[in-house]
Amino acid sequence: MKKELAGKIYRLLKKNRPDAGIELKYSTPLELLVATILSAQCTDIRVNLVATVLFKKYRAPEDYLSVPLSRLEREIKTTGFFRNKAKNIRGAMKYIIENHEGVVPRTMEELIKLPGVGRKTANVVLGNAFGIPGVVVDTHVSRVSQRIGFTEKKTPEKIEYDLSELFPKKEWTLLSHVLIFHGRYTCKARKPLCEKCPVSKMCDYYVTLKRAEKYL
Repeated sequence: MKKELAGKIYRLLKKNRPDAGIELKYSTPLELLVATILSAQCTDIRVNLVATVLFKKYRAPEDYLSVPLSRLEREIKTTGFFRNKAKNIRGAMKYIIENHEGVVPRTMEELIKLPGVGRKTANVVLGNAFGIPGVVVDTHVSRVSQRIGFTEKKTPEKIEYDLSELFPKKEWTLLSHVLIFHGRYTCKARKPLCEKCPVSKMCDYYVTLKRAEKYL
């Protein structure tokens, strides 16, 4: 897709979702890191409920290591995959203490060295906690980008690359939020609300759908 058309589509989506932004609740980079790890295969609403209680107890990396693993597992159990998440959180805290003096690193290279942190989580932290632009590719961004025609790629890293080539760097973080909101509330996985979509006439998925309906 040409940058001009991609830019027009993005502007319309952004205008349609002026409320687009991160829905995870946090007050520090450390809290956002933990919340993002917890958000894997879990709704932001559930994460926020758990994190609100969690962040009152654990304010520094050392706090997460000062309690038994079993206790942390119980406290985050409702977010799903709690054993793996608890292990990753503690591993990340240990790494931060040993390698960054207890401070969350500010680079992709260092963040992805943390247990449980891939490029998606790293870009969430970089873009929202530190103001360093990054394209977050979750299931919503993948689906919307493929349907509209921003990319034909299937893997998150390749989709991230295509989006970063289409849009200015300064827009990457907001772009992610806009695409996530569009995917969450309009371009839904099972039944996209194409008739309510502001860019349906420029969307590959919708155009193909309408073309197919002519032959039914």
